[in-house]
Amino acid sequence: MIESTQLLYFIAASVALTLLPGPDIIFVLTMSISQGKKAGMSTASGLCTGLLFHTTAAALGVSAILYSSALAFAALKYAGAIYLLYLAYKALREEGSFASMESVREKDISLLYRRGIFMNLLNPKVSLFFLAFLPQFVSAEAGNVPMQMTFLGAVFLIQALVVFFLVSIFAGFIGMKIMERPNMGKHINRAKAGIYSFIAVELALSHQ
Repeated sequence: MIESTQLLYFIAASVALTLLPGPDIIFVLTMSISQGKKAGMSTASGLCTGLLFHTTAAALGVSAILYSSALAFAALKYAGAIYLLYLAYKALREEGSFASMESVREKDISLLYRRGIFMNLLNPKVSLFFLAFLPQFVSAEAGNVPMQMTFLGAVFLIQALVVFFLVSIFAGFIGMKIMERPNMGKHINRAKAGIYSFIAVELALSHQ
């Protein structure tokens, strides 16, 4: 099995990478500020559910197939970009009726959970990240490489969920303070649409 020192290095590297500005953490921040910590946590849970697919794909070698297929990579990234542009459109449509912190509790929270899953699954760069990252902490001498990668993937998922939940709580608090100012709802929805559009363009222009 993986040595404890190696595991600690892996956890430290994983936390640092999770905190780096990227589509997932920006998505969690955006949802938490605009709709409260509960929305952020639901989104984070969806994102981490999506990680299950990517870590399993890396362990089973499916990610390598994605890496070798330009068509599969392009199809996934464009589908992801289109979905993000759809979310940007939805955010702009909400401009006149901004969702308050209270109204989120009345909505079907599973919608935000599903958005998180789609956001993660439709980003092929996540699979390629795990394909490159996990093997660096795997030891052939420890045996059963796929099992080691699955274990490391589970550890990454747990730390990502903890980090995202903490970010949701902090960003949700900031969002409550921002919401105390009049007419801030429409500005936040515009910013949200802009962020989604930016991530969509970045994803569409990405390469293998």
